[in-house]
Formats: sequence, C-alpha cells, structure tokens
Amino acid sequence: MVFYRENCADMALRAEDINEAFIASSKALLITGTHFSTDGVYKASIQALDYAEKHNVKRVLDIDYRPVLWGLVGKADGETRFVADQNVSQHVQKILPRFDLIVGTEEEFLIAGGSEDLLTALQNVRRLSAATLVVKLGPQGCTVIHGAIPARLEDGAIYPGVRVEVLNVLGAGDAFMSGFLSGWLEDASDERCCQLANACGGLVVSRHACAPAMPTRAELDYLFSSPVPITRPDQDAVLQRLHQVSVPRKQWRQLFIFAFDHRGQLVELAHKGGRDLS
Repeated sequence: MVFYRENCADMALRAEDINEAFIASSKALLITGTHFSTDGVYKASIQALDYAEKHNVKRVLDIDYRPVLWGLVGKADGETRFVADQNVSQHVQKILPRFDLIVGTEEEFLIAGGSEDLLTALQNVRRLSAATLVVKLGPQGCTVIHGAIPARLEDGAIYPGVRVEVLNVLGAGDAFMSGFLSGWLEDASDERCCQLANACGGLVVSRHACAPAMPTRAELDYLFSSPVPITRPDQDAVLQRLHQVSVPRKQWRQLFIFAFDHRGQLVELAHKGGRDLS
C-alpha cells in the first residue's frame, strides 16, 4: 500500500490556529500520535492539550503509529505497522502523562513503551501515565487496563471482536475509537464501550470505504439484536438500508449553476440564432 501524505491540511496546523473557546465547549479532545510527528503540528497539539487541561476537558490519545509518517520506511511501504525506533518512543513518551485515555494496537503500545515485549511496554507506559489504557487485539477484540498492568493480558477481561469478512481495513481504528468514545463519554461500562468499539470497527472493515462506511447507532442496535451473527454485513439488506437512511443529512439550498466550458457549442448556437457573439 502506498501511503502518500505530504503537505495535507491537518499537518499544516499551527498553535495560533487552535481555538480555546471551541475546545472549552467540548466533552473531550482526541489527538493522534501522528500529530506529534512534525514540529509545527506538535506545537499545535500541545496548545490544544493546554486548553483542554485548563478547561477540564477529557484528553484522549490515539497512538496511531505509522512508521511511514515518521520517515522510517518509504511511501510504498505504508502497510508496515511497526518499526522499533527509540527516538520515536522517547518523543511519544513526553506527552503520555497528559492524557486520560490512551488507545492503541499491540504494535502501537510497543512504540509508546519503547520495548518489543508488550507487557514490558505497557509497564513503561504505566510508569509515565495513570490513564486508562485500551489495547486493541485485532480479531480477538480488546482489553481495558485501569490500574496496574497484569502479569498476562488474559488475566483481565478480553472483550471479543465482531466476526466479519474483511473487505477493507482502512478506517478500522477511527471506527473503533468513535464507538469506544460514544460509550466512554456517557460513563458506560468497559464492556459496553468495547462492544460499541468492536462493532464499529467490524462494520467498517466489512465495507469498501473509510469515512462513508462509519455506522450509525441504528445499525449497531440492529447488529446487537440479531439472533445470529452477521458475518457479511455488506450482504445484509436491512443493514445496508439502515446505513443509507439513518445517517443525518444536511439540507442544502438549491443551486443553479451555468457551466460555460464548452464554448464551441455556444458560439454555434449564437450563429444559428443570428445573435452577436458579444
């Protein structure tokens, strides 16, 4: 997979772009680890964290480690999920203490913890942060760690993922995060947060899209109420219909647009009508 991301809008953010009032009005601030990978957006992210802390806004980190975006692999190697690098680990560790919730895959916690052993990495993260840690375990689901790191992940609750046929993995992490936060911000239990997160991730990877594939609460309710597992959401007629009709849609005002790029036909029309071209 080629991962080309040069001079995109979000990476051009600067500290002066961050609106304090907007952050103060929010329930939570979510920042991805990628936004600490360059100097300018790093400063913008720190400014946002400062405002969030000032106004008691919950702070969430999606570690979101992509070696290609840290310059560790070439753009054609976008599928590589982990490359050990102590400079990246130390950079990320500087900001870990500032978050209330930290979410990442096993590989992402390896980079955050600066170790290629997951439990050691988690222990290193815990020494730096008292945040709730959510470890994504791929098809197995996820686990939530509030306090001390267990001797084995299996010693805590493992919340199972949704079994679906995977068509496209893009957007899975964003979907997982949206589902988890929808429960977490309502003080739902770990089980409920992970149920929502795993279902959102499962539905997105079962579709050929990223942002347009994100599910609504109506879709999740239908999925949870099904008497049998829905392993092919893309072939479920009710789920497909819900995806179309349960999305809030903005009513756009009517526009009348005249395109004059095909001027040859307009000139011909003027001649036929005996009109002056001016």
